Amino acid sequence: MNDDLDFDLDELAPADAASEEELDRLWSGDMKVLSQHHTTPNGSHSFVLAHDQSATWGIPNSPQLVAIAVARDLSLSTFTLQTSHHATTAFAQNWFAERGCPPEHIALVGNDHLKPDDDLTLQVEQQIRESGTRYEVLDTHTSDYDPSETWTLTRDSDARQAPVRVFHEEWNHDAGTYTMREGAFADVDAARSWLNDRNGPLPEPPEYSSRNGAVLRARIARAALARSAAASTTSKSGLDATRVPPTTGAVQRPGQGRLL
Repeated sequence: MNDDLDFDLDELAPADAASEEELDRLWSGDMKVLSQHHTTPNGSHSFVLAHDQSATWGIPNSPQLVAIAVARDLSLSTFTLQTSHHATTAFAQNWFAERGCPPEHIALVGNDHLKPDDDLTLQVEQQIRESGTRYEVLDTHTSDYDPSETWTLTRDSDARQAPVRVFHEEWNHDAGTYTMREGAFADVDAARSWLNDRNGPLPEPPEYSSRNGAVLRARIARAALARSAAASTTSKSGLDATRVPPTTGAVQRPGQGRLL
């Protein structure tokens, strides 16, 4: 895969001012392509997941993943371009899916990325990818050093209880793995209090209770089967790989792992 950011737009003009501004921002950044998908046969749409390496020394705790969608109108020789920043690949894949790109076509593959540590991680990520507009993202946080983690603070429109959800991702670079967990809170203040203090385990959503345990176990079992099938198809897999490790040589800021 070509790591360079190239949308093949040399003979096309931006269809609007917003697309032109977005393109200028991308060229001024330090982007490394992680995954990409282009429609066939005429290549009218492109979807690119990139790592903004400048985020490691820019505004503290900014999301480092950039989702990019390009739509070309070849009859008018124009293009539109949209971007969205995310703390985790699963939320980026959800954004792509809402724009017509199947998540499996924009997954990360290869041995350069951390692997999910357990089946619950797979289940939570699948839930995010397939959630549509269910989660309203309120805030994100990325720390690539001490601790290595991200979190995404959301409001769950489907939740009858504890509608504020925190998706917490923690990386273990020594083991080459990561975990993703979902926490549930009554309101944003309670969630921010936990993120600040970490005074106890992440509260599990009510639907994780024993009353719904069978449903949860079935979802985890399906995720495990999906992972097993993906492992046997090598290049067509990729849902096992969902984080890029910190960029070598980037200036990292110690102690970023708490919400200030």
